[in-house]
Amino acid sequence: MATVLVTGADRGIGAALVRAYQERGDHAIACCLGDGADLVAAGLHVEPHVDVTSLGTLKGLRRRLANMRIDVLVSNAGAYVADGDQEFNYQAMLELYNVNALGPLRAVQTLLPCMDRGGKIGIVTSRVGSLADNRSGGMYGYRASKAAANIIGINLYHDLKPKGIAVMLLHPGQVATAMTRKLGGLTGFITPEESAAGLIARLDELGPETPPEFRHMDGTLLPW
Repeated sequence: MATVLVTGADRGIGAALVRAYQERGDHAIACCLGDGADLVAAGLHVEPHVDVTSLGTLKGLRRRLANMRIDVLVSNAGAYVADGDQEFNYQAMLELYNVNALGPLRAVQTLLPCMDRGGKIGIVTSRVGSLADNRSGGMYGYRASKAAANIIGINLYHDLKPKGIAVMLLHPGQVATAMTRKLGGLTGFITPEESAAGLIARLDELGPETPPEFRHMDGTLLPW
């Protein structure tokens, strides 16, 4: 049985991940921005009010988990804000960077003392952060924050490899969630449960010899 910690577990992909891990017999820790009441009711280990933009709440989490080893850390917490129609909202862009790029770095840095050799880190980004795959433009703030998350993930890969901790960047697919409903004009969505199953399969495959990779939940290798 592995101990798996997931940030951004309040709903959508994060909630599906902790439920799936728990159902297969792992110890899933759901780190929620809110109180995670529905997950508590389902019998999951919930750590409420964990904000990846706040080192204070992350350090509090580490103190509470001081006697526990984390085998898999899934950095899933994320945010989306649409670009303005007439002009860019630069403050909103900075907030996206704070959540989507610096959030994973804060979570990993703070929780690293709870991990050991053989540990795994999955950072859920998005293929919209791929430079080579950008064929439509738009989503300046969101794309930039996810591209930044990718380079931070590669840095972590190199820094943590000597410690025996593996890192992978993951695209969850086009998932029907409260966040993606804001995008509009998209079709072909998969469910959070389908996405979670694919993400878990990729993390199961992740090992100490895996090179720095950006993988679709279906296993497709994505370009940086």
